[in-house]
Amino acid sequence: MGLKLFNTLSRTVQDFVPLDPSGKQVGLYCCGPTVYDYAHIGNWRTFVFADLVRRYLGFKGFKVTHVMNITDVEDKIIQRVREKGVSLSDYTSAYEKAFLLDLQTLNCLLPDQTPRATEFIPDIISLIEKLMQRGLAYKAADGSVYFSIEKYRASGRTYGQLLKLNFDEMRVGERVKSDEYAKESVADFALWKARVPEDGDVFWKSESLGEGRPGWHIECSAMSMKMLGESFDLHLGGEDLIFPHHEDEIAQSEGATGRPFVKHWLHGAHLLVEGKKMSKSLGNFHTLPGLTAKGFTGREIRYLLLTAHYRETFNFTLEGLLGARTALARIEECLKRLLEHWDDTVGTIAPAPDMTLVGQVEAAFDDDLNVSKAWGVIFEWIRDLNRSMARNSISQDQAAIAIGTWKALDSVFGLNLNLKTDKRIALLPQGTAPMMASGIGISGESEVPDEARSLAWERLEAKKAKNFKLADELRDRIKSMGVLIEDTPVGSKLKNIQR
Repeated sequence: MGLKLFNTLSRTVQDFVPLDPSGKQVGLYCCGPTVYDYAHIGNWRTFVFADLVRRYLGFKGFKVTHVMNITDVEDKIIQRVREKGVSLSDYTSAYEKAFLLDLQTLNCLLPDQTPRATEFIPDIISLIEKLMQRGLAYKAADGSVYFSIEKYRASGRTYGQLLKLNFDEMRVGERVKSDEYAKESVADFALWKARVPEDGDVFWKSESLGEGRPGWHIECSAMSMKMLGESFDLHLGGEDLIFPHHEDEIAQSEGATGRPFVKHWLHGAHLLVEGKKMSKSLGNFHTLPGLTAKGFTGREIRYLLLTAHYRETFNFTLEGLLGARTALARIEECLKRLLEHWDDTVGTIAPAPDMTLVGQVEAAFDDDLNVSKAWGVIFEWIRDLNRSMARNSISQDQAAIAIGTWKALDSVFGLNLNLKTDKRIALLPQGTAPMMASGIGISGESEVPDEARSLAWERLEAKKAKNFKLADELRDRIKSMGVLIEDTPVGSKLKNIQR
């Protein structure tokens, strides 16, 4: 079964098929942080979800270009800059740095591109000009430029693709200058905001638009299309962004290009904290530094955020974090015991994962990223391993396969359990797909020369290419270094015979 994902655009679970004719390249855009404050745990549910999607696409063999914007100019930021009396860049850079550190704490892969809105002002202006030329945007009396919902609909396009809008019951035709507006209104929204005294030094000059700054919605359209093209595969975000932000992105992007904007839209559900909507006044507003100060690790927080399906409203609790600690300890203890069963005098090349187990987890993920089902498979596997070890009925090869299996799966979960003190598991595969989950593991870096390990990799590739003559030549070169290479049903083993 191939990967199936719920597409907010169609409101159905669909086969994921990239736009790339070869079916390999995937463009992924996730709405990133607005750097006016520290990211909270609700934000991090979305960003960990995006990291999971990116990792799983890589696991499936897709080549992903992951773009996540940094919103470094909008209403709240300008208000804070004015209150603090600092420059825009000085204010936003501190929170951007904190966000990137939080990404690292949660072991999220850094996106391929993290464009800042302030770096794309010319592209934003160009996009607004195109909308004006097409009659879909207009300059108001205050000098600001607005997108016309009425003109957009009159052109034959649908406003309300991600959700059904009842125009008879909503306030239509109002004009809003703020970045966010009431959910019950369908309003013309600002693309370019004319400079006002309250903006201070936060403005840009444009011959066609005048002095001002971009609206929030147009920033994402300009950056995503610049990085990924006018049409791309996946757009992610929290469900709170469906309307108006993502709906406005579709309108302005498709209005400017005449082409479909995004093929698949994925939205993560809301997060509750201790059963209630997160609020500073309720004392349930958590940032990552605040949670780590309570003694919780990024790994525990990440695990908890990955235990519920992304489309389910999730209740985040401190008790849940304690449960995450217990669950991770169970996995870690099993892996440590497996290491004890793995002969510490022998290193293994390519301990093939248990493809049956990997296939079961993959089937769960293919079903709209069903992490709950995936964890069920994994913990049943952990239980069976523990029983086998208790009976002392697990072989060294089986232990190596089990460790290789976890490493293949963890390339998706990104938990990176703390077993790096053992050089064997530290040197096991970090591959992104089962077919790529092959590597060289040895008992000590000093025991097998680096050149021998490098040649062993070359021999592995030669064998895959069925170049057996080269593989034999490489075997002889490795042997001349005093290293024995032995092929087994589960891979190849290296052993230093000069010790």
